[in-house]
Amino acid sequence: MPRDNRNILGHMSDVAAVAVLDTQGTVTGWSEGARLLTGHPADEVVGRPAAGLLAEDVPGDLLAARTGPVALRHRDGHRIELPLTACPLTGTDGQPAGYVVTATTAGATLAAQAFQQASMSMSVFDLRQRYLRVNEAACHVMGVPEEALLGRYFPDTVENAEHSRGFLTQLRQVAETGRPVRYESFTDAPAQNREHAWSIEMWPLRDGSGEPTAVALAAFDSSEQYWARRRLALLNEAATRIGTTLDVVGTAEEVVELLVPQYADFASVDLLDWVLGADEPPMIPEGGVELRRVAHGSTRSGNPGAALHIGEIDVYQPASPPARALREGHAVLSQAGEPEFVQWLEERNARSPRGRPFRQGAHSMIAVPLQARGTVLGVAVCVRMAHPDDYGPDDAVFAEELASRAAVCIDNARRFTRERTTALALQHSLLPRDLPAQAAVEVAHRYLPCGSLAGVGGDWFDVIPLSGGRVGLVVGDVVGHGIQSSATMGRLRTAVRTLADVDLPPDELLTHLDDLVTHLAADGSGDEVAELGATCLYAVYDPVSRHLCAAAAGHPAPALLLPGEPAEFVPMTAGPPLGVGGLPFEATERELPEGSVVAFYTDGLIEDRDRDLDGAAEELRRALTAPAASLDDLADDVLKAVLPDQPGDDVALLLVRTRALGADRVATWDVPPDPAQVAVFRQAATERLTAWGLAETAFVTELVVSELVTNAIRYGEPPIRLRLIRDRALICEVSDASSTSPHLRRAHAYDEGGRGLLLVAQLTQRWGSRQTLAGKTIWAEQPLPDD
Repeated sequence: MPRDNRNILGHMSDVAAVAVLDTQGTVTGWSEGARLLTGHPADEVVGRPAAGLLAEDVPGDLLAARTGPVALRHRDGHRIELPLTACPLTGTDGQPAGYVVTATTAGATLAAQAFQQASMSMSVFDLRQRYLRVNEAACHVMGVPEEALLGRYFPDTVENAEHSRGFLTQLRQVAETGRPVRYESFTDAPAQNREHAWSIEMWPLRDGSGEPTAVALAAFDSSEQYWARRRLALLNEAATRIGTTLDVVGTAEEVVELLVPQYADFASVDLLDWVLGADEPPMIPEGGVELRRVAHGSTRSGNPGAALHIGEIDVYQPASPPARALREGHAVLSQAGEPEFVQWLEERNARSPRGRPFRQGAHSMIAVPLQARGTVLGVAVCVRMAHPDDYGPDDAVFAEELASRAAVCIDNARRFTRERTTALALQHSLLPRDLPAQAAVEVAHRYLPCGSLAGVGGDWFDVIPLSGGRVGLVVGDVVGHGIQSSATMGRLRTAVRTLADVDLPPDELLTHLDDLVTHLAADGSGDEVAELGATCLYAVYDPVSRHLCAAAAGHPAPALLLPGEPAEFVPMTAGPPLGVGGLPFEATERELPEGSVVAFYTDGLIEDRDRDLDGAAEELRRALTAPAASLDDLADDVLKAVLPDQPGDDVALLLVRTRALGADRVATWDVPPDPAQVAVFRQAATERLTAWGLAETAFVTELVVSELVTNAIRYGEPPIRLRLIRDRALICEVSDASSTSPHLRRAHAYDEGGRGLLLVAQLTQRWGSRQTLAGKTIWAEQPLPDD
């Protein structure tokens, strides 16, 4: 017989033991099943009498019946009893040619039944990929009976060419290599409107010599497990892809990008209007629900199938799946043919912009509410068109889990946006808007809030007019971000202004500010105090002496650009941050030529964990040195050159260009301690005012000079000095060596004194006193006459 048929019979011997006898009882054929049953190989049996295999004689009635139990002797000597069936063979001449004796074992019968009745699809192919056996499950999957497949070439029995090529390749690989294969495959099941996933295993069947004779396969429908894995993977992906921006609209777009195309052919996210504003959440109405479209996406390029444009508001009717999902608080499934689905689809197509309805057969949709922390934010809608599977209960569970995670991210973004907006508004309300008019310096300033997720910080700057035409320059940084830092910044800025009004030197001002922060920490009852660790730099510039005096509490030193020279950093000893205490603050003083530029900044300008500090400082130095048309242009150039695209911290930058009040605007006299000399200096002051073109202010100035010089002579100590400064106001100063500060009081009817300072206060715009290294200075300002 042909070799292929012998191989097939060899495979069938696994089911039954077969022996062929001639008319003399000699064995002429011996199957693999017979060898497995008796232990005798074919070369020991073929050509010998079959009687040698018997354990006892065969009864005559059994020979006549040709079937019945027979006792055989196994090769190892033990007795085997089993039923045998003898079928006569007829030769070509019609004469008896012998018998085919078969013995069917119980194990072989069970194996055949197990193959035929297995729940998984099982098939056997020959080495040329033709069907040999197909079980009932495989016939059900193929949709044809076994008779229609046996002997046919596999590709001729399937319609899916792409699937057929992959399957055929695997069959050939097993047949050629003799190695088993395991892989996963996918097929469409149009009748069930879903896609099937199959776990397929193929292995070779071998004959007695070990040569492959056929290929068997088993295919398990793993669709449920596959989609469960896909849903779990999608949830894991959502944990990393959703909520990366802390922006409400950006988060909604991330949700849509995750859903399409892996879970839906079209997806949209609609939010209640209050989520995008600052209002508190209202109750969900019983009637129609107004929702604003914030994101949608589709598998169809250029036509997302959206009934709304981004930003538009629509009213969902009470019976629609989105409105039901909002009211009921769980996912709502709807399939093609259901009344609510048909109504929703008709309404959606009627609203579609430019007449773009779902034209590719939307067959299933799911609406799931976005709920976070007990608050409903909106609804997400997913629609399937090209995707073959309908949404089912497992999809609803997945959608609710995904929507829960997405809603938390959207709510976090909403809260962050709200807090950031509040902090920015607070920050801008506390920072100076219009800097006060003064002649000491030209000013340019910039403030950039943090662009990262950390939120708004507590950086600030200030320009404070001081007595004598001087100006106080402040820059500071509060540790942390958010509303607390902004509020802390406001408190520190107010404290600095209050201390500056007392006209304290920079090092003394920081000492008092440090004490204030320490007291706030002590009164915090264990709560965190944001002022702790804050930094501050305070400087005073005098346009008359052209001296800059600065002190720092843990703050970066300013950069200085002298006319015609490259920029450099001012060498100074920075004390500890505010609230640390225990160490003094040291002031640094330097005389500056007119037109010098001093750059005060917070550490966010040059410090970042991804940047080299020295490199950033060098970039700042080069940017300051580069020519610029104006101080404002220089400030912009510095930020562009030094800052990265996304700064990791707030940045405050204060640039000042110094001015000088020359001798033509300052008049100074040494006053002897003689009351008779008061009239002389009144006259000298009047003459100087006349020379300045301010004769109309002479009357008030004479009274101020008279009172202040008289008090210095009477109550102070020499040396005494009178100074007039013509700035944006007319300033009169009298200095003496006494440290005793005057105070304003109301004189009684019979008091001989106490009316001088009251008179000065009423005649001038403002007045005050400040301590100096040599004593004190009392000053008064009056406005210049309008030109």
